[in-house]
Amino acid sequence: MQKRKLGSSGLEVSAVGLGCMGMSFSYGPPKDTKEMTALLQAAVARGITFFDTAEVYGPFLNEELLGEALAPLRKQLVIATKFGFDIGPNSDPRGMKGVPGLNSRPERIREAVEGSLKRLKVDVIDLLYQHRVDPSVPIEDVAGTVKDLIQQGKVKHFGLSEAGAGTIRRAHAVQPVTALQSEYSLWTRKPEAEIIPTLEELGIGLVPYSPLGKGFLTGKIGEEATFASTDFRSTLPRFTPEALKMNQAMIQLLTDMGTRKNAAPAQIALAWVLAQKPWMVPIPGTTKLERLDENIGALTIELTPEDLRDIDAAAAKITVLGGRYPEKLEKMTGL
Repeated sequence: MQKRKLGSSGLEVSAVGLGCMGMSFSYGPPKDTKEMTALLQAAVARGITFFDTAEVYGPFLNEELLGEALAPLRKQLVIATKFGFDIGPNSDPRGMKGVPGLNSRPERIREAVEGSLKRLKVDVIDLLYQHRVDPSVPIEDVAGTVKDLIQQGKVKHFGLSEAGAGTIRRAHAVQPVTALQSEYSLWTRKPEAEIIPTLEELGIGLVPYSPLGKGFLTGKIGEEATFASTDFRSTLPRFTPEALKMNQAMIQLLTDMGTRKNAAPAQIALAWVLAQKPWMVPIPGTTKLERLDENIGALTIELTPEDLRDIDAAAAKITVLGGRYPEKLEKMTGL
C-alpha cells in the first residue's frame, strides 16, 4: 500500500483511507455489525491504515463499531473522528431525527472527546476534526481547546472540516492544523479556488470526503434511480430525477477515460483526486468488499498530464445540475 503524508505535519497514512459513515448512518439503516467488522478488518489486511468516523454517525454507533472491530489492530492505524454537533451521552442513537444543531463550545468539545476515547477504545485520538464551523464560537477558542487536549495527551492532531480559508488561518495560528476534510471530486471543485492554495501555503493536508460523489461517480446510479427516505441522498438536489439524468454526462467522461485506461469509472474518479496533490488522501466509503478492492485499485491507475488535460477539458463542458446539499446544510459549510 502506498503511503502519503498529510501536509507538513508528518502524519503518514495509507494513500487511500476508508470513510466509515455509511456503515452506520445516512445510507439507510445501520449495516450488519459482523459484516462491517469483517470489512474493516479486510481493509486493514489490504494495507489501509486511515479510518474516518465521527461522534454524530449514528450517533455513537459508528465509533462503537470501529472501537470493537479495530481494537486488535489498533497500533498500526490512524483513526480520525469529529466533534461539533449538539449531541450528548444521553442521546438516543436510533431516535434522533433531522440535523442536530452545531455546538463547538469548549465544554462540549471536552465531553465529545471523552466519549470518543471510550467508544474507540483508545487512550489518544489520532486526528480530531471540528465537524462543521460553529459561527457562535470563535475558532480561536476551538483551536485553543484542542491545543489543551493535545497537551493533555488525549489528542495527537487537529483538523477542520468544510472550513473557509480565513477560518483555517485563524485556527492554524493558535494550534497547527494537520488536515482539512472537505468534499472534493470531479463534480465538486470549489476548493480549488481558495482552499487548496491556502492549504498548500500553510502545509496542511486535504482529506477529500465523497471523492466518488456519494456513489454517483461509480457509474452505478442510473438516471432512473430512486432512494428510500432513510437514504439522505433522497434530500440532495444532485440526486433528483432531473439532476440524475443531466449529470450522467460526468459518468460518460469517466467511462471514456476508463476505457482508455482499462479501469472502472470509480477508479478514474479516485485517480484524478490522487493526481491533484501528493498531500491529498481521499476517503471513499463503502460497505462492500468488491468496492473496497476497486477503490484500492485506483492506486495502480496512472493518469498522465495529457490524460488530466483531457479530463479537465471534458469536465469544463459539463454543467453539474443541483447543489451539494439542501440550503440548511449548505449554510454549515465554507464558513
